[in-house]
This record gives sequence, structure tokens and C-alpha cells, in this order.
Amino acid sequence: MAKKDYYEILEVQKTASKEEIKKAYRKVALKYHPDRNQGDKASEEKFKEAAEAYEVLGDDAKRQSYDQFGHAGVNGGGGGFHNGNVEDIFRNFGDIFGGGGGGGFDPFESFFGGSGGGRQSRTRGKRGSNLRIKIKLTLSEVSSGAHKSVKVKKHIECPTCHGSGAKDASSVSKCTVCGGNGVVRKVTNTILGQMQTTQTCYACNGSGQQITKKCTGCNGLGVAYGEETLNFDIPAGVQDGMQLSMTGKGNAGEHGGPPGDLIIQIEVEQNPDLEIDGQNIIYNLHISFIDAVLGTTVEVPTIEGKAKFKVPAGTQAGKIFRLNGKGLPAVNAYGKGDQLILMNVYTPTELTSEEKKLLEKLRESPNFKPKPGAKTEKGFFDRMKDLFE
Repeated sequence: MAKKDYYEILEVQKTASKEEIKKAYRKVALKYHPDRNQGDKASEEKFKEAAEAYEVLGDDAKRQSYDQFGHAGVNGGGGGFHNGNVEDIFRNFGDIFGGGGGGGFDPFESFFGGSGGGRQSRTRGKRGSNLRIKIKLTLSEVSSGAHKSVKVKKHIECPTCHGSGAKDASSVSKCTVCGGNGVVRKVTNTILGQMQTTQTCYACNGSGQQITKKCTGCNGLGVAYGEETLNFDIPAGVQDGMQLSMTGKGNAGEHGGPPGDLIIQIEVEQNPDLEIDGQNIIYNLHISFIDAVLGTTVEVPTIEGKAKFKVPAGTQAGKIFRLNGKGLPAVNAYGKGDQLILMNVYTPTELTSEEKKLLEKLRESPNFKPKPGAKTEKGFFDRMKDLFE
């Protein structure tokens, strides 16, 4: 099952600041804390998910890698928390809640003891939708990485109003419902006292402003349909079907909202000679019976071009040879896979009378008699073992 987006887990936009992510994690963790939801396994899982999300989004390097490559960019992110326990999570994230990492943290005191939370940061309009494109790569591009430039049709910022949705500057005024704050507050009486909550203003959609006269170019939406050239780099080692994400390169958001993301789906073109098996490359080499007996030197295709390969005398059908480091790299990893050469010995089906006579003379030769158990004859499992020696 695909992992849930870390930004969705913490309920923040992808443009959120580090401080906003920290506050969001604190809020979600308190909401699903096991002490408040005793015996609720679903809440405990959400509590662990929040810790995992914050471990990645709270670290600048991990967040950058996650924004570009998704879960693949952080190798599962903080997946260890999912297998850990609640105490470990609070020990590692005690600073988020003001504790020292020990057992003195009281989530209920922290949650109910304050003034109901500080002022919520102003949100903007509706976020733009994600844009999906498919990129085809050759085996060579997968090996070395590639730079791509693609023209796409998408929603862009309205060129008339520059995304504001207003006819002009005088057509924008402070929202009368929230007073320009972008949020409205509500106080609720509970058995534990008063609780203050905030939510996005329904009148201005969190912008804090109201438009009196709409832009005629976009009818107040702030977006128009247009075309944009997107330039991006594909890292080496991507695999067929992998999805990469570019933050903020999707469709523009309405009413000044943040743009969506660009989702790039990788499609690796089939190579007529080479097959992909993870990081390894497989080539099926077909040789004649004579070449298998006497040995020969042939040219084999590799990702980097042709390479000479020496077939040893006495090579058996099914023998697998390895060209170290001639395979594919992995995303966010060092080293490369190998190229595996699988030997296929061709047995002729039609012979001339002269060819038959030559072979008949060799039939009774001791060297042409099968020798079960000899080192030259290996079974399937022995050949597979050779690959890892």
C-alpha cells in the first residue's frame, strides 16, 4: 500500500515554513496522543505517522529530497517509528513539546493549559491541482541521468491581475467577517474549561481580503489557461513506473492560492538487446556449438556501447558471466549493478551429409561423452551461486 503524503499527515501546505511544520506536528501529535485515546489503535498509528512525517519535514535536507523524489528520496523516511513505541517517539521529539526528553512531559497540561493557541498564520486561496506528465527515458539516460525541457498546457497566474483576481488595487478591501485576519475564532465550553479554536474564514477563504470588482481576464479566479516550458533534471537510477515530484510546478491556485505540484511518471523504453533486472542488466548471448567448445571472442552490447568479451573454451549452455559495474545506479545510493551475460548454445537442426559424417566420427570420442558430476556441468542452483561469488 502506498504511504500517505507527509504534508497531508501534518495538515500543512507544501510551502509551510519550518516553524509552521513544527506547530502542526505538535497539534496532530497531541490530538492522537495515546493518553487521550486509550485503546484506540487507529489513533496510535496516526500518532506514529505524525512523528515519521516530522522527522523528514523537520529536517531541511530530508525535506528537499522528499519534495523532489517522494518517499523514494528518503528511503521510507522515518519508517523506524512505525516499528517503534510511543515512548521512543517522545524521547526523540521532546523539544517539540518543551520537555527534556524524559518522562516529565504532560500532554494534557500543554494542550489545555495555554490560552487556546496563538494566532494562526494566514492562509491563501485554493491550492492548485497537481499536474501529471509522463517522461520516456532510454537505458542510457537512466544510467547517467537526463535534463528535460517540456512544454505543458496548464493553469497559470492570470497575466491581467497577476493572480489577485481583482480589477485593480482599489477593488480590494479588508474582509469584514474576519477583520483581515484570514481566520475566525470560536470559544467552546467543555468540562475541562473553555477551548478556543480557529478556522479559515469562510468569507475570504483565508486571504483576509474581499474583492469588490473582479478581474475581467479571469473573472476573479486569478488563474488563466496557458502554456509553460518546464525544465528539470531526472536523477540517474530511476526505475520504470517511478514517480518524481516537483513542488510548486503544477497548476496555479485560484484566488492567489499556492500552486500544485508537478508529478513526473517515468517510463523506461525497452532496449532490443538488454533487459533490466533491478540494478542489473541482462544480455542473452547466443553462440555456436563450435564456439562453446573451442572458445571465442565476441562483441556484446552494454549501456556504454560495445565491449569485447572472451568466451572460455568449454563454456556450458546456461553459464552466467558477470561484468562488474556495468549495470545501473540506484537513486540516492552509491555504486552500480552489474551486467549479466547468459550463455545460450545453439544446436543446429539441419545438417548436410558431410556435416553429419564429421559429427559421427566425433560421437564415439571420449571427450564428447557427457560426464555427469564433472565441474564443467553445473545445475541451475550452482549457476545462480556463481553470480554471488
